[in-house]
Amino acid sequence: MHKAGFVNIIGNPNVGKSTLMNAFIGEKLSIITSKAQTTRHRILGIVNGDDFQVILSDTPGIIKPAYELQESMMDFVKSAFDDADVLIYMVEIGEKELKDEAFFNKITNSKIPVLLLLNKIDKSNQEQLEEQSVLWQTKVPNAEFFPISATEGFNVQNVFDRIIELLPESPAFYPKDQLTDKPERFFVNEAIREKILIHYKKEIPYAVEVDTEEFFEEDDIIRMRSVIMVERETQKGIIIGHKGSALKRVGVEARKDLEKFFGKQVHLELYVKVNKNWRSNQNQLKRFGYNQR
Repeated sequence: MHKAGFVNIIGNPNVGKSTLMNAFIGEKLSIITSKAQTTRHRILGIVNGDDFQVILSDTPGIIKPAYELQESMMDFVKSAFDDADVLIYMVEIGEKELKDEAFFNKITNSKIPVLLLLNKIDKSNQEQLEEQSVLWQTKVPNAEFFPISATEGFNVQNVFDRIIELLPESPAFYPKDQLTDKPERFFVNEAIREKILIHYKKEIPYAVEVDTEEFFEEDDIIRMRSVIMVERETQKGIIIGHKGSALKRVGVEARKDLEKFFGKQVHLELYVKVNKNWRSNQNQLKRFGYNQR
């Protein structure tokens, strides 16, 4: 008997969805930072065993959209309800509600199995944990409840075992050696964007998109050329920094991560260009793989 199916992870921004998916897969596919809204796309990660294939989907955090890019991000979340065999709804200690009532109603009325994960319990005491457990089990009575710590690995294996139990009998949807549905250039873009999220403040990380224009793989090295898009000239200067120092730091750190990811030497060239108001431009959003409408 072989089981296979789609397991989609949803929740508010910064509750640990990407950390959980990476923990399940054992690879860093999704950006993890302390900033909200770091995941912009719906990213599939695939976990294979002899008798199962779990196709995990990490989605953007649920927000009320303020501009066209965020509308597109919420479309990715909506699509996660359409093809799920198991739905994971993640909350964190201290959280009281989902930011969108319509999404919350979809969860509580779901006809598919829902696993409600209360994350970051390593940051709570026993009294707070008990209080939050009662709150969330009351709010989502149709869900199976698991307190977890995705960063510490607490209860993560139990959740994964339960997922496999809930999956339908099915042949594999993807080749057994496949880790994700995303192309290599996508992970180059994400590695660079992660460093920008870590090192720059305020609006800068959210005004940035990365486009890898060249990706040439040779026997012992991969040569990449990536462009960092910003919306204004002032942002371009901030990204580059004094005598190029800030951009160099991003490049060095991203290259190290990419060498680990690809398992070979990487040569990375970075450039910065102004792409005015790209977050509100439907044509630009389609070009970067966002606008699904």
